[in-house]
Amino acid sequence: MDPFYYEGLARNSGYGLVAGLDECGRGPLAGPVVAAAVILPEDARLSGIRDSKKMTARSREEAFPIIQREALSFGIGVVSHRYIDEFNILRASLEAMLRAVSALARPPEFLLVDGIHPVPISTPQRCIKRGDQLSRSISAASVLAKVYRDRIMLCYHNQYPLYGFDRHKGYGTVRHMEALKRYGHCPIHRISFKGVLRGDKEKT
Repeated sequence: MDPFYYEGLARNSGYGLVAGLDECGRGPLAGPVVAAAVILPEDARLSGIRDSKKMTARSREEAFPIIQREALSFGIGVVSHRYIDEFNILRASLEAMLRAVSALARPPEFLLVDGIHPVPISTPQRCIKRGDQLSRSISAASVLAKVYRDRIMLCYHNQYPLYGFDRHKGYGTVRHMEALKRYGHCPIHRISFKGVLRGDKEKT
């Protein structure tokens, strides 16, 4: 399938600036959720860009500046663990996407959104299951969101080195769960997520 198939459909319908949207960080037990929006030019190829989960950490880092350079515009949205705890992860993810769209220097005319939930904005849009695998614009957004969030978690690792955020980026790995049991949660943990406070209880 043409990786620009959905972009082409939108442009054939009269929409000029088409933005791909994706988020990273719905599953972790700590840290923010991050979303990215990317508007690629019609002649973009970016053949090495795909779903960020299918790229190595090194290839994502290498792709990050290339996407920024080739894009007509890109935006990043970050929503904290506090927002996630106050509301829920779905609402936080959509809020991050909304912030990413708002950060675009050029307002998009159409959105291609990874997943099944539309962004709470009046801009025309299409939700695509597995969009990060089917749309190059969404794939590019997934890479920006993943790299940006990973960098945030590396900074948090320097603040809270006992948890190993540099390795698991907040996901519930065996090492992370063992750290929760031993030390309890730290200020960036999502206390509304199952297993976070339980680790404290098991510790006591």
